[in-house]
Amino acid sequence: MTYPSIGLHRVSKTFFRRDSPTTESSGCQALRSVSFQILPGERVALLGASGSGKSTLIRLLCGLEAPDQNQGEILIEGVPLFRAGCRANRSAFGHARAATGVIFQQFNLVGQLSVLENVLVGQCASLPIWRAVGRSFSKDARAIALDCLENVGLADKADQRASTLSGGQQQRVAVARALAKGSRIILADEPVASLDPASSRRVMKILCDLAAQFGITLLVSLHQTEVAKQFCSRVIALRQGELVLDSPTTELSEAVLRNLYGVHAEELLTTSSGGFNVIDSEVLTVA
Repeated sequence: MTYPSIGLHRVSKTFFRRDSPTTESSGCQALRSVSFQILPGERVALLGASGSGKSTLIRLLCGLEAPDQNQGEILIEGVPLFRAGCRANRSAFGHARAATGVIFQQFNLVGQLSVLENVLVGQCASLPIWRAVGRSFSKDARAIALDCLENVGLADKADQRASTLSGGQQQRVAVARALAKGSRIILADEPVASLDPASSRRVMKILCDLAAQFGITLLVSLHQTEVAKQFCSRVIALRQGELVLDSPTTELSEAVLRNLYGVHAEELLTTSSGGFNVIDSEVLTVA
């Protein structure tokens, strides 16, 4: 039986101030009873204006945050990550974490390490602790990491310090790291928000091409409508923590967005100069 890669049922998340009582009236509800499923191999854009709950949802799906207690569940490949706000047992939680790779907006590379070592870090979760701490990687692990760097066009940078790379190159290293982990699901949190338009296009094309090539399920949070329409087949839209749209990206239009977001729609409709406003079938050469 094939399970959805990601399944949420009535998931909420409330943040409380440490000096306040944990009552609903004293907290800020970032997500409100969100439910959806994503099937294996789907490429889904998580769309929403700033503050809509996109990053919170990504952090829940990779286990960095826990949902509100006593309600809802999060399943990864049919295995509970959280149920009624409680973390699953160690085996189930480990399965869910092993299945997912996360790409953050700020790259999260170790600048002093080489590009290759940063990619190898993605395999640490499956290594004995003494090998992970000592960065003692096998020849097979290094071969996998080099293959992943080849896939993102950076094999020739393997021995270079990560801090010497451009922003776009560093994000491509982050993609390679997720691949090296063997991720079947990739969660990308605003992966192109801090990049220039040319680097953004390159990173998104590489990410989506590799997801298609290896059958990886991709959930990528964005706030640019044209990026979602060009690279994803489905969009899930959040507004103030609520799911307000789940449809094919072909149904996205300015009218739909203005109806959903009002004055905040401008943030989603604005495209950077030279960015993604022209949709074509160009085959991009990775440099």
